[in-house]
Amino acid sequence: MANARIIRQKAELVDTLADKFARAQSVVIFDYRGLTVAEVTALRAEMRKAGCEYVVLKNSMVERAVRKQCLDESIHEMLKGPSAFAFGYDDAVAPAKILKDAVKKMKKCTIKGGVVNGKVTNAAGIDALAELPPREVLIARMLGSMLSPISGLAIVLDQIAKARGGAEAPAESAE
Repeated sequence: MANARIIRQKAELVDTLADKFARAQSVVIFDYRGLTVAEVTALRAEMRKAGCEYVVLKNSMVERAVRKQCLDESIHEMLKGPSAFAFGYDDAVAPAKILKDAVKKMKKCTIKGGVVNGKVTNAAGIDALAELPPREVLIARMLGSMLSPISGLAIVLDQIAKARGGAEAPAESAE
């Protein structure tokens, strides 16, 4: 029979994992088989720099936490075999991008799938997420598209003014 202390520790771990799943913008599930200790250490360091957390967890504990968070049951299919989890709290793209680069470089491991903003997605969805440009680039593109019509209007008005001879002053209204 299980020790009461061990049961309490496992319950606390499940609560902690459920909290991590709730706080994370994205969680990438990763099969780490074949990686050396040095490669895993380098991957953890890269994750840490990007503000992500890389952990190896027991699938049974993750299944309990996922049930507690009421996530889609399809995630259970991803929890077969050894699994590592990359939690992205500030940037949803960072863990996917780092792990995709690692898979390309090392050719030893695979991405199983993950959770993005509370929705379970397969490996193809994580791949698509990794292809997104960084947040700063997306913001710059959005601002550029917002300013484009205003810039176009200014250019057209300038061309009209030049075509009319330029320095016509608007008539002041008499009061």
